Amino acid sequence: MPHWAPTNRDELELQFSPSRWSHRMSADSVIEAHVKVLQEATTCARGLAQTFLNVPYGEGDGEKLDVYIPKTASCDVHLVIYIHGGYWQFLSKEESGFMAIPLIDKGVVVVAVGYDIAPKGNMDLMVSQVRRSVVSVVQQYSHISGLYLCGHSAGAHLAAMVLSTDWSQYGVTPQIKGAFLISGIYDLLPILSTYVNEPLKMTEEVAMRNSPCKLLPQLQLSSSSCHVVVAVAEHDSPEFRKQSEQYYKMLEASGLHVTMEDVPNTDHFNIIELMADGDYHLTKLLLKMMGQS
Repeated sequence: MPHWAPTNRDELELQFSPSRWSHRMSADSVIEAHVKVLQEATTCARGLAQTFLNVPYGEGDGEKLDVYIPKTASCDVHLVIYIHGGYWQFLSKEESGFMAIPLIDKGVVVVAVGYDIAPKGNMDLMVSQVRRSVVSVVQQYSHISGLYLCGHSAGAHLAAMVLSTDWSQYGVTPQIKGAFLISGIYDLLPILSTYVNEPLKMTEEVAMRNSPCKLLPQLQLSSSSCHVVVAVAEHDSPEFRKQSEQYYKMLEASGLHVTMEDVPNTDHFNIIELMADGDYHLTKLLLKMMGQS
């Protein structure tokens, strides 16, 4: 993917600092508010759903899932796996159950994935973990009638890597019907020289093999029947917006079922926070994809 070329290091840092582009509040305030909103909504979701917390999908301490199940679950259910953001070094599954608020009312199961963020985890490990989490969900919940992914920011990157998986080495091929990639990064090379990479310590080789934009042939093989929604906020930075637009165009040119959503009046943070609201555009789009609207 050809990427937007900043003129200097300061400009590159600015482009990859989503909090500095919010139209609602200051950089520090928008991050603080983001965490608070996600935590409060997740607490609310845990009061509304049956929950199974810290379900292991591997042997590592961080390899756990939180499962939110409607109190009147049917035999065949739609299930959404949510992969949190935080630049691969922040946030966790503990504030990632918010989507369950509108979805469990429609009989949808929500699974929030935990993974080892940096510096404990590196990029290769995180990608491996989210892939294995999806395999575990498919193996544990055989009554799924529709499997969907949703990822935000770094989580959108990880979700795109899931779509680009060679499943032959996992012994199971998840049939992912839809994926929402929200304000993601699909080319990791531009962040190598920024503050984002300091705890990740990625080399160019690591960034290349974990950039979804470099893995289109595998995505075509693994996820040709998946409806991919690439969503971006009106007030994302120009670099974030360009990465989403270019990734969308690459998927479209590859003949994949992909749509682009440019969400008005949102920034990098409330574009995902609003998924706790059943009347929000992206929530309604997800439910429509499931035939639940």
